[in-house]
Formats: sequence, C-alpha cells, structure tokens
Amino acid sequence: MFIDTHTHLFVDAFDEDRDQVVQRAIENGVEFCLLPNIDTTTIASMDELAAKYPENCFAMMGLHPGSVAEDWEAQLEAIREHLFSKPYIAVGEIGMDLYWDKTHLEAQRKAFRMQVRWAKELKLPIVIHAREAFQEIYDILDEENDDDLTGVFHCFTGTEKDAEKILSYGGFKIGLGGVLTYKNAKLDEALKNVSLDHLVLETDSPYLSPVPHRGKRNESAYLLHVAEKLADIYSVPLKEIEERTTQNAKELFNICI
Repeated sequence: MFIDTHTHLFVDAFDEDRDQVVQRAIENGVEFCLLPNIDTTTIASMDELAAKYPENCFAMMGLHPGSVAEDWEAQLEAIREHLFSKPYIAVGEIGMDLYWDKTHLEAQRKAFRMQVRWAKELKLPIVIHAREAFQEIYDILDEENDDDLTGVFHCFTGTEKDAEKILSYGGFKIGLGGVLTYKNAKLDEALKNVSLDHLVLETDSPYLSPVPHRGKRNESAYLLHVAEKLADIYSVPLKEIEERTTQNAKELFNICI
C-alpha cells in the first residue's frame, strides 16, 4: 500500500479519464491519494473527487503561490471559509514561487504566513511549494515554527544543506516525486544523511512524470517508479520503502487507513 501525498487528479488534464486514472492507481498499490488545492477555481472539482472516493482520496485546502495575484486577499478569504468549515487533512498547497515572477513577492509572503497560522490554529500540517524561494520560506518558518507546526516540503529539489535545514524544524518531512528519477537532479547527494523516517512519496500529477514517462502526463500509478528509485538509492527492498513512507504519511497527515 502506497500513499501519493501530492496529486492534482481533479484538474482538467484528467477530465476525459479521471475514474480510470484513480482505478489504475489503486490497482498498482497506490491506494490513497492526497489532493492539494490550487485556488478558488479548483475547490469544487477537488471536493467532488474526494466525495466520490471517500476511502481513497483526501482533500487539502490552501492557496497555491502561483495563484497569488491582485485578488489574493479575496481568494484567501474564500479559502479560509472553506478551510474552517470542512474537515480537510492539511493546509496546502501553500508556499512561495519566485521562478516565473517576483511581482507579487510581498503578497506571497503575507499569504504564506497567514495560512501557516491557520494551520497552527487548526493543528493541521502544511504542504509547502518552494520554487526558487527556499530562503524566503525559511525566513518565515524561522519566526512561525513551534510545536504546533508540522508539514512537508513537497517536490523537494534542494541541496543537502536544505534538507538539513528543513529537518531542523522538527515537524517536517521531505516529499519526493518524479524529479528523483532525473539524472541531473542529484537528489541522491542531497539525501545522503536523511533517514527514510523523514521521507514521503508523491507524484505531483499531472506534472513532473518520472522516468520512463518523463514528458508525458503524470498520474498516481507512476508513484511506483519513484519508490523503486528510492529503494535503489537507499539499497533497501521496495517493501521497506512502501512500509516506511506509508507510515510517515499516515503520521504526518493523521489519517487512519
């Protein structure tokens, strides 16, 4: 039993075959899919998928940094209303992304900090998107981190030093997806001092497909390729990767399955 801790199965890339994609995941042992929200336009489709597969799909609530624009305050107010009125498993996907555009840097900071505080209030983990913004995120976490804050840096692409910093917060895991299978990613070096106890698996589908599907639409069934690569890096049986990453995900997201 594997848990895909980060998959956007509710987006329009799956409109033609969503049910088949969910079934393929289950048939391949990826029995549980955690759904990070993007913005107010994706809430309905995400909630609908979670309601259709209540034993397999679990929704989060948050505002993705890529959706932080001129209307970010109105978006956040709507996000908050949903978050505080329904039983979501995490606050996510949140964070900062300075890869494409730094126009809304200050708004991204404020939105991230605000959602971190909501998570602490609700005692929910946060799911962090960090792209070209590790230091900016650390600056906020250095101030906000306490015993009530837990979470995961999803789609980790950092260095050994970044991994050390993330784990120093005490309540955080590192999420590994398709990038782990890319030759030039060098994530094996970044993970050389990281115990399996700190890792969870993800696909970030429909994005970042692992080898041998790189360049094509990603889906949760492909999580097995990530798990196999991790087993190779740590020189352990695939079964151990399955058991330990699943247990890590259960504990982090407080899901009884």
